Amino acid sequence: MIYLDNAATTLQKPDAVKKAVMEAFDTLGNAGRGASEPALSASRMIYGAREVLAGFFHAESANCIVFTANSTESLNIALKGLFSEGDHVITTVLEHNSVLRPLYECREQGGELTIIGCDEKGNISYEEMEAAVKENTRAVVCTHASNLTGNMIDLRKAGQIARRRNLLFVVDASQTAGVYPIDVQELGIDVLCFTGHKSLLGPQGTGGMYVRTGVKIRPLLSGGSGVDTYNPFHPSVMPTALEAGTLNGHGIAGLRAAVGYIMETGMDKIREKELSLMRCFYEGVSRIPGVKIYGDFDAEERCPVVALNIGEYDSAEVSDELNVSYGIVTRPGAHCAPLMHQALGTVSQGAVRFSFSHYNTEEEVDSAIKAIKELTE
Repeated sequence: MIYLDNAATTLQKPDAVKKAVMEAFDTLGNAGRGASEPALSASRMIYGAREVLAGFFHAESANCIVFTANSTESLNIALKGLFSEGDHVITTVLEHNSVLRPLYECREQGGELTIIGCDEKGNISYEEMEAAVKENTRAVVCTHASNLTGNMIDLRKAGQIARRRNLLFVVDASQTAGVYPIDVQELGIDVLCFTGHKSLLGPQGTGGMYVRTGVKIRPLLSGGSGVDTYNPFHPSVMPTALEAGTLNGHGIAGLRAAVGYIMETGMDKIREKELSLMRCFYEGVSRIPGVKIYGDFDAEERCPVVALNIGEYDSAEVSDELNVSYGIVTRPGAHCAPLMHQALGTVSQGAVRFSFSHYNTEEEVDSAIKAIKELTE
């Protein structure tokens, strides 16, 4: 099998991740619930993971790191906990449904929403973004990279707009955390949402968010916290304020090991390998008549993703043929990115997405190019 669906989830994980998860099964109790050695081991490990991620994203303290199950949960906590009736939010057509659907719900509850469009290559206008700011605008909410085209938003430019206009800046880093360095303080990010199972190379069911000190988010959930039991309301101190119930300690142990692997191996080295494979694939398939590729491949920065179609064939048919006849795993369809497909004119056809990991090889890329060529012929 040639696995080229890493934008959905990375299949191959570092050995250190598997080892950490297995050790956690034998050693971890419930963090914050008692003073037994298993409970204290869990507490130490989870706090250590907060420290690792705080350093990874350049957060001001470990208490700024909240653990969740994935980016979707992080984004729901942030978007539903920050905005109220009458608030205006600016976002983009590049967004995943995990951003769009919570914002649509906010709009149904009396909020306002402006969605910034894109050009034929899938790039947004920052002038349009700033022009959309109104008196009641509360935030700019955007992805760091499109999961469909791999196009990236310039967080520095978007963050500068937010700072100039005294707005909150909320970023979905699902596709970039672990691929590109993100300094939340330098970029002026107020809330950064990330998932563990993609380029962070951690287990599924792990994720989290950075919340800048002083930013107050209404909790999505309330319940057991291990502290302040007699308080009728959920504790307000961070990160407990946004973490109700037992955390996924076993998964967090794996995520901590995964981030350690990335730091030890070198994020730049990992990114260069992935982009090299992506570029090789792009150059190979772009020369094949009948293949249409989406996104901007002249940009200085992009994610290791190539989305394409063959003629008018349905993307699901092409992806299925790649899997059945060639053993190549890709992702067809709409990719939970409806507005981008509308912008690209691919609503009915979808697109076949190839996404690369540093565990992939040049030989696998050559096989994928050959398969596309044969299918096109």
